Amino acid sequence: MGRDNPRLGISLAFVCVIILGIMPVVANSRPVAFGALSFAFFLSLWQLLFSLPLVVREAVSADKGIFGADLAPSSRRRTIGVILVTGAIFGLSTYVYVLAVDKAGAVSAAIAMQAYLLFVILWETLILKRRKTARELSFSLLLLVALYYLGTGGTWQIQGLSLWFVVALAVPFLWSVAHVIVKEVLDRTPITPAQVTFFRVLVSTVFLGAVLAAVAGPRGILDDLGHVGFQAFAMIMGLLYYIELIFWFYAVRYIAVSTASAITVPAPALTMVLAILFLGEGVQGYQVVGLGVVAASIYGVIFATPNLRRR
Repeated sequence: MGRDNPRLGISLAFVCVIILGIMPVVANSRPVAFGALSFAFFLSLWQLLFSLPLVVREAVSADKGIFGADLAPSSRRRTIGVILVTGAIFGLSTYVYVLAVDKAGAVSAAIAMQAYLLFVILWETLILKRRKTARELSFSLLLLVALYYLGTGGTWQIQGLSLWFVVALAVPFLWSVAHVIVKEVLDRTPITPAQVTFFRVLVSTVFLGAVLAAVAGPRGILDDLGHVGFQAFAMIMGLLYYIELIFWFYAVRYIAVSTASAITVPAPALTMVLAILFLGEGVQGYQVVGLGVVAASIYGVIFATPNLRRR
């Protein structure tokens, strides 16, 4: 299938909206006795297990993707380097994601992650040297103001700025760096989204496992492994995350990363509803207002950017 299929990319990105809306609620539904680092490791391990059937199927098929590619030595080294670097970034972002959702709350963290588009546009501007128009700058500034308003709990006072909301902003920052790098690999090599996902979660699992072993020790890892209730939530989270990654990487094969991220803007609205129903988490008025302004800002950026508006 060719890569000039924006409708398919948009459809896949819409599936990501639903999954992204559910994930913060699943993360915060895990047993309270288990920390963010352990949950991040085990959900990554489950992702790795879920990724194996598809990547093995591709490896033995006629179109082997990266496994059958005859890459030049420089290209091979570059691809391996990207896999290692982005895998470590994704591993760190998975831990920060779980920690931020736990500490900042599912709703606040979900809204904070909408800063993703802002970071993507920043990197695309720096890397591609695309100059921003006055309208783009205006809507980007509005988005920053909205995020500051949310970070201060609606008070506008710097003293009330939530540290955990700032930590949540690190997640879209890390995602944006890694996704922009991965997008280049997807465009320049025959690697498939399934293979990208497999290598990503493989490196992430090794990275998080090493950190967890240093912090909790082998005994702590085995204890958490043997807890059925905890593993059930790690498995569900891992499955959701894996499916979202597959759909996401296929989506960005057909549309720009910034376009795909713009489509996922409504995800926090679903998180709000689910957090009320399943977590008993109250939704504050400032969060609703902030989410509305964030959404308006992001769509404003889209319509103010010629190449995004055409898509």
